Order: sequence, then C-alpha cells, then structure tokens
Amino acid sequence: MTDSAPPVSDLDLFDDEVLVDPYPSYAALRALGGVVRLPANDVYALTRYDVIRDALGDWEIFSSAGAIGFNPAVNEALSGTSLASDPPVHTRLRATLTANLSPRALRGLKKSIDAKADALVGELVAKGSFDAIDALARAFPLEVVADLIGFTGHVRANMLRWGQAAMQVIGPMNQRTAECFPIAGELYDWCSNVTADDLAPGSVGRGIFEAEARGDIPPGTAGHIIHQYLGAGVDTTIASIGNIVALFAAHPDQLALVRENPSLVPAAFNEVLRYWAPVHAWGRRTTRNVEIDGVLVPEGAKVAILFGAGNRDPRHYENPDEFLVERNPIDHLSFGYGPHGCAGQGLARLEAHAVVEALSRRVARLVVGTEVRVPSNITRSIEELPVLEVVPA
Repeated sequence: MTDSAPPVSDLDLFDDEVLVDPYPSYAALRALGGVVRLPANDVYALTRYDVIRDALGDWEIFSSAGAIGFNPAVNEALSGTSLASDPPVHTRLRATLTANLSPRALRGLKKSIDAKADALVGELVAKGSFDAIDALARAFPLEVVADLIGFTGHVRANMLRWGQAAMQVIGPMNQRTAECFPIAGELYDWCSNVTADDLAPGSVGRGIFEAEARGDIPPGTAGHIIHQYLGAGVDTTIASIGNIVALFAAHPDQLALVRENPSLVPAAFNEVLRYWAPVHAWGRRTTRNVEIDGVLVPEGAKVAILFGAGNRDPRHYENPDEFLVERNPIDHLSFGYGPHGCAGQGLARLEAHAVVEALSRRVARLVVGTEVRVPSNITRSIEELPVLEVVPA
C-alpha cells in the first residue's frame, strides 16, 4: 500500500458561501484529487465520481456506524437507526423501513399522488403567481408523507421544522447545529414515545408497529424507523421539488422537451438530482487503512462524501455543468449507492415525477423572481422562489 499523503485544502465545507453555492469549491477539490484532506473540518473529502461510488458500495471499509454525522452528539442520537448502522443490523432494520416503499407497495399510491400533484399544480397555474417553495415544494411532500405515515395533530403541524432540524444537526457543531438541536430533540422525543395509537389507522406507521409486535424488528425500534421517514426523507424531497421548478424556469427549452415527450419525465428528474444534489455532505468512518486514488487514508479517519462533486465530475459525465433532460443520468449519486442507497427513493420519485408531469402538461413557461438560498449544513435547497407569471401550455 502507498504511504502517499492526500492533497490538502484550507476549504471549510460548512462555510456560508460554500453551502449556498458549493460547485466552484467542488471543482477546485476535484482538481486536487479524488480524496482531499480538509483540516478545517478534520475530514477526508471524496470528490470524484468513481471514488465516491466505490466508497458507498464498501460498507466494510467505509462504515456508517456512529459516523454519518459531523458531530458526536448526533451520531450518538442516531445510534440504532438503519442510517447509522452496518449489516447485519442495518439489513434487518432497513427491511422493515423499505417494506412499505417497495415498487409493489408504491404502485398503490401512484394514482392518489398523481391526482394530488395535478390538482395542486392546476390550482397554482390558475392563480398565475405563487411562491414555488411554500405553495408547492413544501406543501406537496408534507401532505403525502403525513398521509402515508399517519401523522395527525401537532406532529403534522411540526413536520417541516422537525424535518429541517433533523438534517441541519447532522453538520458540525456550528451555530446552525446548536440552534437546531432543541428542535431535532422534539422530534427525537416524540419518536421515542410514539405508539401505534398515535398514528392514523391503516397507515404505514401503524404497520411498522405491527412488524415490531411480530418480532420482525427489535423491540423499541419502530420509533427509530418512523424518525427516518420524517428526519431523512422530507427535507430532501422538498429541496428536489424546489429545484425542479427553478431549473425548468431557467431552462424553458428543457421543459419543452418534456412537454413534447412525456416519457422523459423520469430522465428529467434524474438530471435535476444530478445537476443539483439535495444533500451536500454525508459522513463515513474508515475501519482500516485504505488506498484511494493512490493516496493513503488512515484507519479511523472521518470521511465526507460530496455527492454533488461526484455528480459534476467531467471524468464521468460529458458537459457536466449543463442541465440536459435527455441525458438521463440513471447512475447519479444523489440517492447514494450500495446497501445504504436511499430507502425512500421510490416514494421521492413518485412525488417528483408527479410534479414534473403536471408542470410539463400545464405550463409552457415559468417567469420567476430572485431565487433565495440560505446556508444549511446538509440539505442544499431554495428558501424562496417567487413565480411571477405562468404561461399556460
């Protein structure tokens, strides 16, 4: 094995300017190497497509156990979840999480999700102007997930702030994390005490408790699984739907391609995910010394996986900085890869495809105002996007 040290950069991954627009920084890091040491964050950042995909596929060397977050407190809090465990524990927990997210299970949801998206987009198009984030990107997935899991009352009302905080605290212990820990704690406390009776009859949430009662998952883990539906799935889907609107507004020619050829809907969403990854950085820890791109990463090193950097790697994608719906990058990294690939990606696709279909069917062009982004540790999303005018199809 080589004893070569990786290149070093003084970049802070969680600096405000980097978080708002990380792509220039990603390009600079990729130019240095497939793995770059970042002393400011005490991490080894993985920057190139092949390096990231290989690491995601190798859980034995790149462990998730107590390692996905960038501060010790969140890693401790996530202990016992499928997000922060490795096989065989991960395999058992994930099986229950994904039982209700399989293609067969989701087929039964498609009709209602399509109808909800079409009704909401139709209403917004008729209004002629609206905020794409509050009125669509947030409203739609929050309703879908609440109905699916069976959230009612104050839980339904707190889904947005809880989901945002749950992602924010995965970052380093900066001001954003410190401010969000009490809010994320509300979600954690509720999930630690939730019972089947707190969830709507016939919901997926009730089904998870039934699996626990059967012994399919360890006692006391149903709440952890429900935590993941809300903590890991909502904020990223909101980000992706906001990105759909922004990218179609900026690239009306690409929206026209989807309108002319509806079979491009899945390809368009894949390209949205590749072009603007909804997750900025995710953690792993090495279990032994490992050689990456000819340099040594030591055992016990904290690793930062930069999905967006890999998705724009010119070694893998031609013209990676162009948004092209016909590209259909089915191998993008935004849903991860390997045993920890996004468990909820089927549901996210259902939601996003429904929005893309509705927009492409009803809209010829979107005129938008200034896109507002705010720094966020983990989820890269748009905070405000005023749609000033809708030109109907």
